Amino acid sequence: MEAGLQDRLYREPSTAPAGIVHLGLGAFFRAHGAIYIAEAMKVSGGNWGVVGVSLQSSGTRDKLRPQGWAYTALELAPDGEKPQVVTVLRDVLVAPENPQAVLDAMALPDVKIVSLTVTEKGYCHEPSTGRLNRGHPDIIHDLASPLPKSAPGFLVRALAARKAAGLPPFTVLCCDNLPENGRVVRGVVLELAGLIDADLADWIATQGAFPSTMVDRIVPATTAADLDRLQALTGDRDEAPVMHEPFRQWVIEDDFVGAARPDLASVGAQLVGDVTPFEHMKLRMLNGTHSALAYLGYLAGYETIADTVADPAFSAFVKVLWRGEIIPALIPPPDVDLAAYADALHARYSNPAIRHRTWQIAMDGSQKLPQRILGTIAEHRAAGRDVPGLTLAAAAWMRYASGRDERGGLIEVKDPLAPRLAALWQDDPAQTVAGFLALTEVFPPTLRDDAQFADDLIAALQKLVQSGAQASVEGVVDARSPDPAS
Repeated sequence: MEAGLQDRLYREPSTAPAGIVHLGLGAFFRAHGAIYIAEAMKVSGGNWGVVGVSLQSSGTRDKLRPQGWAYTALELAPDGEKPQVVTVLRDVLVAPENPQAVLDAMALPDVKIVSLTVTEKGYCHEPSTGRLNRGHPDIIHDLASPLPKSAPGFLVRALAARKAAGLPPFTVLCCDNLPENGRVVRGVVLELAGLIDADLADWIATQGAFPSTMVDRIVPATTAADLDRLQALTGDRDEAPVMHEPFRQWVIEDDFVGAARPDLASVGAQLVGDVTPFEHMKLRMLNGTHSALAYLGYLAGYETIADTVADPAFSAFVKVLWRGEIIPALIPPPDVDLAAYADALHARYSNPAIRHRTWQIAMDGSQKLPQRILGTIAEHRAAGRDVPGLTLAAAAWMRYASGRDERGGLIEVKDPLAPRLAALWQDDPAQTVAGFLALTEVFPPTLRDDAQFADDLIAALQKLVQSGAQASVEGVVDARSPDPAS
């Protein structure tokens, strides 16, 4: 069956030089950025093939290599499924096996862009400040060794190699859910470079480019059942497909070294001067409510987001969050109706074909909450306003991070701070909240020092413990909306 997939792969050459190296070759990039790039090449040409880099393990490489780097992207719409074979990958490297090969690929003259989807924790920064975490084990290693482990380390060492070779820097294109992600990554890279070579840091600062982006597409994890279903649909056995919803969006600050980039605008990407309003809209309205529904939905016993919003109370709750707590703290992007955007999000969440697990979204909460939820809370609290829905979401994260669900069952908490978070859980909600608020990596000073916010968190956590997530959600809806179905 593999030959069939390879036959479709070789309809176009696979030996053209790569113009992009992508760090973090997970499902999201293969279901989003890679498709945009492949489509842009078909429209406008250019050598923009992608060398993917797995920073952790060889699993993705080992599945893709027998398929000639081709894979299927399966669109999951309410009215049916649509497969597309993606052929933009030229090679896949595994960083732990050969970090020098990764650096060599990034230093090639044809490479103009290094893009990243390494998740929030992959930048080795402190989410509450955006600064480099100099005590991170990978950063300690990368300061001592020219063969790095971290994404920032690979960026810095590869840029150093290009400087030494007299080449211009590549554009660093972050595609992760970080507010002002280009600015954050630039700061982390410059700080790390400065610790290694001050002249290198100056060169990167003056010659480099770190455009901010906003990316959006729901990409659920692929299951064994998906592989079998796809084979029945296409006749080909694909060991590395990706699933995705029909919707997609990519907003990019148009700032590239030498203006070198694929013609992404020709296939629907938005090239803009300022990404910030789009970032805040998406991070808070989509990612913020995704996290809120993930923690509360998981605690209430729901497996997926679609299952969660099928519950009328949770459906009303997310609408309360948008209307009463998130939209009032946003400046809309040009020509965007935030209420209409919220309606579109609700429709996407309700898509029964998308099995986006609450457990999957709940991963790495300590890295996600600052930009997804806590920033909105901080703005409201600075204005003296209460935000019971988002406060309940923060309390649900604490409850989830304890490692025990409402029935006493074990939760597999995936988070870089997981052992510390579990140790903070106490029988007394006040003690639990005090311990969590002391996490400087998560909570900004304005919230750590806000006594009213602490009291509100304690009350929300106590309600969760005593009455459960379902009753807590219903309580917020009843208090904030006279018509829970609205």
